[in-house]
Order: sequence, then C-alpha cells, then structure tokens
Amino acid sequence: MKLRPEQLHEHLRKGPASVYLVTGDEPLQLLEAADDIRRSAREHGYSERQVMEADQRFDWNSLGQEADALSLFSELRLIDLRVPGGKPGREGGQAICDYLERPASDTLLLITMPRLDASRQRSKWFKAIEKKGVVVQVWPVKAEQMPGWIKNRAQHHGLQLSYDAARLLAQHTEGNLLAAAQELDKLRLNYGVGNLGIDQVMDSVSGHAHYTVFELVDAALAGDTVRAVRIIRSLRAEGSPQPVVLWALGREVRLLAEIAEAMQLREPLAAVFSKHGVWKTRQQAVTDCVHRISLARCHQMLHLLARIDDTIKGRPGLDPWLQMEQLVLRMRRQRVERHPGAGSQP
Repeated sequence: MKLRPEQLHEHLRKGPASVYLVTGDEPLQLLEAADDIRRSAREHGYSERQVMEADQRFDWNSLGQEADALSLFSELRLIDLRVPGGKPGREGGQAICDYLERPASDTLLLITMPRLDASRQRSKWFKAIEKKGVVVQVWPVKAEQMPGWIKNRAQHHGLQLSYDAARLLAQHTEGNLLAAAQELDKLRLNYGVGNLGIDQVMDSVSGHAHYTVFELVDAALAGDTVRAVRIIRSLRAEGSPQPVVLWALGREVRLLAEIAEAMQLREPLAAVFSKHGVWKTRQQAVTDCVHRISLARCHQMLHLLARIDDTIKGRPGLDPWLQMEQLVLRMRRQRVERHPGAGSQP
C-alpha cells in the first residue's frame, strides 16, 4: 500500500500496520510522518523502542536477531530502522525480505530512508514492503502549492490565514516547509488562534528591525524619499527579508496604479479602496501620492517591481536593495500636469 503524508493520519486512526517505509527528501514531512507512526504505536501499546542506524558498517543480521529476541519490558515494541544512505544493498534488501516473510507478531518495523530512485522502487525488498506493509512517499511541495499548504497547516493549528498572507509567507520561506512551520508557530504565539491577515504576517517576518516596512510605505507615499531610502538601507543592514520589503512596496504600487486609472476614467475611488482594504485614515495619503505621479509612472514602477522580483529569485541584475531605492525615488513629485478630475472620493 502506498500513502501520501496527508493520508497517513486517517490511516492511523484504524491502528498502525506492522511495517512502514517512510521515504523522501522533504525533511519536515519526513520527520512528521515518522513521528505520527511512532505516536500511534505508543497509543496502541508499543511501549518499547529499539533504534537501529543502518550505516555502512551495519550488520543486517542484527535486524532478524532483534526481531527474534524476546522483549524484556513489554509485549509490543517498535524497531526504528534508519537507512540514511537510502541503499540497503543486496544484504540489506535480503534482510528486509526475510523479515517480511516471517514478521514478529509483537513488533512494528518502521524504516526511514531518503528519496528512492525508480530502480530502487523496482527492487524486490521495496515491492515486498509495498505488498505487505505501507509505503509513505514524501514529495517536495511545489512553489504554486505552497500557499495552500501553509493555509491548511495554519488551519490545523487554529489559524485562519488570508490567501495573500499565506502567499507572502510562502514567498518569505522560499519553499522551506520547516521555516514556514516555524513562522506559523511564531504567529500563533504572538497572536493566538483566529483570523490573521497580511499585516500581521508582515510584522511577524520583519522581526525586530529598527524600522518596519509600514514606516517605509508611509514615507514613500508621503514623498519623503530621503527617509524612505534611509529606511531601506536600515532594513538591509538589519537583515530584513527582501521578499517582505518588496511585497510591501509592491502592494502600494499596484494600489496607486489602480487609483490612477480610476482617476483618469473619472470613476469613484470607493470601490478601489474597498477592494484593497485601505483604511480611511490612509486614503488621503494614497490620493495625494497619485496626484504627484502620472499613470505612466505607475506603469514604470510595476515593470520595475517585476524586475526586482526576478532578481531576488536569482536572475542577473542590479542589487535588489538598490532597485527598491530607485522604486521609492519614483514616487516623488513629477514635473507633469496633475490628473484632470480626481473623481469622487469616499
């Protein structure tokens, strides 16, 4: 039987099987799947545990000997067999097959290995485990799946994240599930259970910097480019994550572009403010910023945002921090005519 990690919990509710192979390269899911099996084993009376590390000097005969030995402390026990190289070899493969031919009735065998290639999944010992036990294969979470994975994990821990908040956290942790899990733990510690939005996530991942991304955005909107550049340099010196700073600036630039378009079309701004969740106390600052710059300038900033994002993700280009300085400098006053007709304002 083969299971995905997310299917394991439901499977274990019926009680553990006698043999498990947990394999994969994603550390967090590999660890948690093995821990779930160990926890289920304890709950079902497997109170004795024997850990065996199958390195290059490991004597595979000891697996059979351990299985045949009588338990001194309990009726049920867990053999925790770890194969860090993922290659049991001919001797190890035969030892696993021999064990499966006559598994000990009082023993649960848990084998953990790194990801197995196609040839090892065609091996006799792998097929034997798949037939007589359970194989849990752990695959890396793809980039486009990360926000969903984060939202599901957050919900499991009593947190309700907005999709934008989950996407920011995914971008910040760059596919590292362990780092994402730690950030969720920090959010729960700081805010408790309940609904969390992008502002709380931004605040959490920014750490304890002297300046915050919120102060950066406020300075940029006000056209105080000297202060905005100073804040960017401070955030850089304090090790603030580039994706978080870019996310904050990008959110404002996209808002400015939509407001500028609405003004040009003489449309009411209330719907745009509502869509982006702009508080009334900030609406005037946003509107004033749009009056300073043109719609064409907004489009230029959107293109610059895309270039900075590409650079952060590894494409050659100017230092992202310097490009973010260029971005806020473009939010200062232009020598252009103001937009005709500001539209109605809420």
